[in-house]
Amino acid sequence: MNYYIGIDLGTSSVKLILMDSSGKIRRILSRTYPASYPRSGWSEQNPEDWYDRTMSGLQELLEGADRSRVCGLSLGGQMHGLVALDKDDRVIRPAILWNDGRATAEVEYLNDVVGTDKLSRWTGNIAFAGFTAPKLLWMKEQEPQRFARIAKIMLPKDYLAYRLTGVHCTDPTDASGMLLFDVKNRSWSHEMIEICGIREEMLARVYESFEPVGRLKEEPAGALGLGEVLVAAGAGDNAAAALGTGTVSEGQCNISLGTSGTVFIPCERFIVDGKNALHSFAHADGNYHLMGCILSAASCGKWWLEDILKTDDYAGETASFTGGGKNEVFFLPYLMGERSPHNDACARGLFLGMNMHTTRAGMTQAVYEGVTFALRDSVEIARNMGISPHRSRLCGGGARSGAWRQMAADILNLEMDLLETEEGPALGAAMLAAVACGEYGSVEEAAAQIVRIKETVAPNPEAVETYEARYQFFRELYPAVKELFRRAVFS
Repeated sequence: MNYYIGIDLGTSSVKLILMDSSGKIRRILSRTYPASYPRSGWSEQNPEDWYDRTMSGLQELLEGADRSRVCGLSLGGQMHGLVALDKDDRVIRPAILWNDGRATAEVEYLNDVVGTDKLSRWTGNIAFAGFTAPKLLWMKEQEPQRFARIAKIMLPKDYLAYRLTGVHCTDPTDASGMLLFDVKNRSWSHEMIEICGIREEMLARVYESFEPVGRLKEEPAGALGLGEVLVAAGAGDNAAAALGTGTVSEGQCNISLGTSGTVFIPCERFIVDGKNALHSFAHADGNYHLMGCILSAASCGKWWLEDILKTDDYAGETASFTGGGKNEVFFLPYLMGERSPHNDACARGLFLGMNMHTTRAGMTQAVYEGVTFALRDSVEIARNMGISPHRSRLCGGGARSGAWRQMAADILNLEMDLLETEEGPALGAAMLAAVACGEYGSVEEAAAQIVRIKETVAPNPEAVETYEARYQFFRELYPAVKELFRRAVFS
């Protein structure tokens, strides 16, 4: 029986799992590390913390295990972050994370001056503040002396892979979120390299997610008591999580009801929607995927129940939902602005339709409906592009709510599959390590063998019909108040 290690380098902690050849998870643990916020809207971390916590976590993960049977390791992790190294591979400045908003001016320059049509043609995507290229432009303008020292540009999980292997590597899924990568052709974009004032040799070599990039270096291998352990390139967190839910074939979908919400839809061919409302990224199986992200999902429920209603009785509050989608109240869930499909930092939350008969339960139901309607926006864009999933995996903390699971099935008119094991990017990374070592012949084979469905929630036909009418009304709300949001924010 061989063992495989999966590492998920998250924003607040690193999660580690030890998986055996059959896909059974033998052990799970995590290690936290701090983030710093030097100014409003800034978010940074010390990459050394990632390595230190990972190594100490691996020591504990392997306690009592036969270390001679550990064959492979791979990584998933937070995307978009900028790790800049000098000629001696030393970190030049703290990593600028995915949720850092300092590069607003650079995003406006890229989208408005360079132009979204060119960006989409060169990379398959447009600029967002979280992406890596705007951060580079910010560093070039605001920290020119540090920028001049850059010899290598890395993403968070890839810096960790470098510390473990000595190889400067990345994979297409993570590179897709840099705005430096030609996603369609799975190669670096020469146009974006020129715009950012860098050289191609500053960027890592691109391996497919399931390809080996090297083996553990002598120092970390010796410290962990390991032999020759193969390291696979790994994947960005969303692609690794999708692999961990078995979402690897066209016709499937994965919806995550986490703090934020994501819609992940695999596709065999590269495709871009006309307005770049969805991200067009590479997938860990060698194909592509569309992804929509809403910034506030389960966090809307947390805000409404805990901060406004002052209760933590999630089950009790959601159990009082009116069946079949009957509700007079609507809610726009844009508490932190919105990403997909509006790309509007000024968007805000909004209740509409309240009257003297409106109840606490009706407003609570509207919050959860609004989040689910917002997720459907991304699914509808994919459907209009000819990519129509026939069912979806449902994961994230919100998937534990039976009421929300049924609501998602009804609003999206999709069967919702719940999984026996949900370990996110760490499981996907362990699966990639197993494929790289030849334990499984392909990513698809690994998913078919390891991922198991425990329950399926079917849509209620009557509720589907009711929600269809409510969703069509919901779609009219944001365009009607878009300008009011902007005026409110800047007034």
